[in-house]
Amino acid sequence: MMPVRLPHVLSVDAAGVVDEVGAGVDDVRPGDAVFGIVSLAELGQLGGANAEYAVLSAWALKPNALSWEQAGGVAANVEIAARALDLLKVGAGSTLLIEGAAGVGTLAVQLAVARGATVIGTAGPHNHDFLADLGAEPTTYGPGLPERVGVLASDGVDLVLDCVGSGSLPDLVDLAGTAERVVTLADMNAAEHGAHLTRSAGPGADPQALDGLTTAAALAEEGRFTVPLAGVFTLENAAAAHRSSETGHARGKIVVTL
Repeated sequence: MMPVRLPHVLSVDAAGVVDEVGAGVDDVRPGDAVFGIVSLAELGQLGGANAEYAVLSAWALKPNALSWEQAGGVAANVEIAARALDLLKVGAGSTLLIEGAAGVGTLAVQLAVARGATVIGTAGPHNHDFLADLGAEPTTYGPGLPERVGVLASDGVDLVLDCVGSGSLPDLVDLAGTAERVVTLADMNAAEHGAHLTRSAGPGADPQALDGLTTAAALAEEGRFTVPLAGVFTLENAAAAHRSSETGHARGKIVVTL
């Protein structure tokens, strides 16, 4: 674990300057700029990253291509996205459908495209140009999704990642051809449909994809990965940040800064 001073923070995500390092940490030193994930112990006992200092359990060097605000709100979702893509074995030649691609899915879109996959992403019409800029083929979610996806992928899709848990798993399983090709981040009823709900902790947890942080950092420096921001709030306005998050319609990350 490693303590850092945090100029910009959000819940379990943090970015800051290393203040000191713990035993066995040899890949960073005090003064390095990093981004990462707060330890579960600190999250439960000390309020996580909403603080001037925090202890990170996973980290990577902050890329110059990302602002402090972008880096401060991305680590946990990068890990989740990379973990889901690993579980699905997304790679070159895969055709991946991402349900809810304009939220957490924005990171999965970019990581999947970087792996050589063809990505179809669902979102509201106002987000279609945004998804296209990230490298996805956009379409609208909701009734009629199989028909719309069929137009974009005449040979069908190989894999499906559900980022929203909106109850669309039956259609998503049909599109994938088998439930084994469907991973969800948010649908608690996944087992009823034979799909896999990925968890990072607790019973049935999947191995974390912490190497996703260094992958994302490298892609950012190459101009192939960005972090859309839905809003940046000061710590004094943290309540407004939570209200924005609760709408469920934020496009990108919501970040609290110190």
